[in-house]
Amino acid sequence: MPSEFAIYPSLRDRTVFVTGGASGIGAEIVAGFAAQGSRVGFVDMDAESADALAERCGENVAFEVCDLRDIDGLRAGFAALKARLGPAEVLVNNAARDDRHDWRETTPAYWDDRMDTNLRHMFFAMQAVAPDMIAAGRGAIVNMGSNSWFEAGAGFPAYATAKAAVHGLTRTMARELGPHRIRVNTVVPGWIMTERQKTLWATPEALEKHRQGQCLPDLIDPVYVARMVIFLASDDAAMCTANNYMVEAGSI
Repeated sequence: MPSEFAIYPSLRDRTVFVTGGASGIGAEIVAGFAAQGSRVGFVDMDAESADALAERCGENVAFEVCDLRDIDGLRAGFAALKARLGPAEVLVNNAARDDRHDWRETTPAYWDDRMDTNLRHMFFAMQAVAPDMIAAGRGAIVNMGSNSWFEAGAGFPAYATAKAAVHGLTRTMARELGPHRIRVNTVVPGWIMTERQKTLWATPEALEKHRQGQCLPDLIDPVYVARMVIFLASDDAAMCTANNYMVEAGSI
């Protein structure tokens, strides 16, 4: 971990569950919590990447292979992680896919699959971990939003709709769980330079146009999204809930 990044004593030995933790932003989140001394369990479909990440991060990191569209599988994966690491004190609902699609060609089945991939599992992940947080009298949940719908982005209407709904889910669950001192927030990334983005969409022309829309000139590395997540999970953010925390370099 770079020396300029903070260590939060409150996160040492806390159990953290992360969805979609094998690559991209999720992998930075897993590695970041591991560096805090947390016990980290994550679920992902990519067993090869997950295994490599867990090995790199150390013995306090474990994973379960899981397709989050299968809610029974999600519940089973979390139960297995709980048996290995203890009940979750932090949940990061990170998993999503921003696949491009044309609104003219979108079928009801595809729409439903995008909701399952980008939204539905977040609620059921919260439902799975909240009872243990209630019993503990505290907890932190961070849902991953997107500024794609803030910017009225085109090319992925089902994804943008699901991500807009994440903000409503955060607000209502913050009210539901707040009496138990469980905090629920949304982190809102801009265009983050994961390997997937670089491979599929980050052409020189697209990057230059995007830079012109940011207040800051630098492209955003996934580690900076992870740092916001880690802060919100820590006791330093004890009075932060029901809100959006942007990591988008002032993008418009």
